[in-house]
Amino acid sequence: MDPTDLARIQFATTTIYHFVFVPVTIGLAFLVAVLHTKWYRSGKEDHKRLTRFFGHLLLINIAVGVVTGLVQEFQFGMNWSAYSRFVGDVFGAPLAMEGLAAFFLESTFLGLWVFGWNVLPRRIHLATIWLVAVGASLSAAFIMAANSWMQHPVGYTTDAQTGRPQLSSIGALFTNPVFVWGYIHVILASLLTGAVLMLAVSAWQLRRNEHGGLFRGSAKLAIIVLVPVSFLALGVGSHLGVVEAEYQPMKISAAEAQWETCQPCSFSLFQIGGGRRDEDPTQVLEVPHLLSLLATGTWNGEVEGLNQLQAADVQQYGQGDYVPNVFVQYWSMRVMAYLGSLITLLALWGAWLLYRKKLKESRLFLAVATWAVLAPFLMNTAGWMLTENGRQPWIVQGLMKTADGVSTSVSTTELAISIGVLVAVYLLLGIVYLFLMLRYARRGLELEHGEEEPGRDPRTPAITY
Repeated sequence: MDPTDLARIQFATTTIYHFVFVPVTIGLAFLVAVLHTKWYRSGKEDHKRLTRFFGHLLLINIAVGVVTGLVQEFQFGMNWSAYSRFVGDVFGAPLAMEGLAAFFLESTFLGLWVFGWNVLPRRIHLATIWLVAVGASLSAAFIMAANSWMQHPVGYTTDAQTGRPQLSSIGALFTNPVFVWGYIHVILASLLTGAVLMLAVSAWQLRRNEHGGLFRGSAKLAIIVLVPVSFLALGVGSHLGVVEAEYQPMKISAAEAQWETCQPCSFSLFQIGGGRRDEDPTQVLEVPHLLSLLATGTWNGEVEGLNQLQAADVQQYGQGDYVPNVFVQYWSMRVMAYLGSLITLLALWGAWLLYRKKLKESRLFLAVATWAVLAPFLMNTAGWMLTENGRQPWIVQGLMKTADGVSTSVSTTELAISIGVLVAVYLLLGIVYLFLMLRYARRGLELEHGEEEPGRDPRTPAITY
C-alpha cells in the first residue's frame, strides 16, 4: 500500500469509530431533555430518576466521542496537509463556528446540567439540557456543511494565483441542497439511534421486572419517537438519493452496480457479483421501476450507467478511473436501507403492543428490542461508507483528487505504526465504553439519599449514588 491508501485507512478508522458516538449524543440529548421536561412539569421522582439514569449514558457517549473527535481532527494537519491547505479558505468559517459556538455551547451547558442538580433553579436547570441538545445539533450542522461542500462545492471562487477555492457566500454553504437534506437525514438518524438505545435499555430492564415498571415510561417515549422518525428517515433518505443522483450520479449508479444506462430501472434486492465491468451479476431479485424512483423521483426515470459516466469524466477531467468501489457502495446501501426498514417494523410492533397495553407481557418483543440496539450503529456506519466511498476518487468532488490531498512528508512506515497505535487505543476505549455502558444500563435507577428501592428487604443496605 502507498501512503494514500494507509492515510485513507487511518482516517476511515477514526471517522467510523467517532461516528458511533455522534448519533447517540444528539439523539439521546433530546430524549433526556424530554424526560427532564416531564419531571419539571410533573414533579414526580420517577421522572427525575429516569432522567438521571439516561443522563449517565449520555455523559459516557459525550466523553468518548470528544476524545475520538479530537484525534480525527489532528489528521487533517498530519496526514492530509495538502488537502487542508486547499480547502482551508472554505472550511475556516464553518469549523470556527463549530468550535467557538456549538462546541462551547454544548460543553458549557453540559457542565451546568451535570453539577446543577439541587443547585440551579429548576427552570434554568431544565434549559441547560435543552441547550446541550441544541449545541450538539448545531455542531453537526457546521460539520455537515463542510462535508457537503466536499460532495457538491458551492459558494466559492478560485484564487487566480494559488488556484485554491475561497469562500464567497456563506449562505450558499448552508443552502447547499446536499447539506439541507443530508443534515435532516443525520438528525433523524440520530433521533432514531437514541430512541432505539433507550428502547433497548428499557426493554432489558422490563425483562428483569424491577423498579415497578418505571421503565415502561421510557420505552413508551422511545416508541412514540421511533414511529414517525423511522418513516421520516426512510423518506428523507430516499429524497437525498435523488439529490445526490443530480450532483454525484456516479455514487448512485455504483450503489446499484448499474454499469449500463437504463430506463426504466429496476432495483435489485440481492445479487451476487456485478462489482466489475466484466462480471455479470447472478441470482438477482429485482423490483421493477424502484431504482428510477429512488434516483430520479419518477416512475420511468433514466439512470446513467457507470460505463457512460466513466467516459464522460475521462473527457472532462482526463485519464483515470472515476468509478468508486462498487461492492462497498452496493452493500452499504442495502445494509442501511434494510436495517432502517426493520427498525420501522419494530417501532410499529411496539406501538401495537402499547395500544393493546401488552408491552410488558410480550417477552419476545422485549428480547428483540434489546438486541435491536446493534442495528442503528450498523446502519449509520453503512450510511457514512456509502457517502464517503461514493465520492472517490475525489476528496473534493471535481476539484481535488484524494491522491493529491495526502501529506508528502509522511512515510508509509509512520502511517503503519500510527494506525497500529490508534487501533490498539481505540480497542481499549471500546472495551471501557462497553463496560461503562453495560454497567450503568444494568444497575437500575438511581436512588436519592435515604430513599429505599420498592420491594427491597429493609435489612439489606441500600445502594446510593
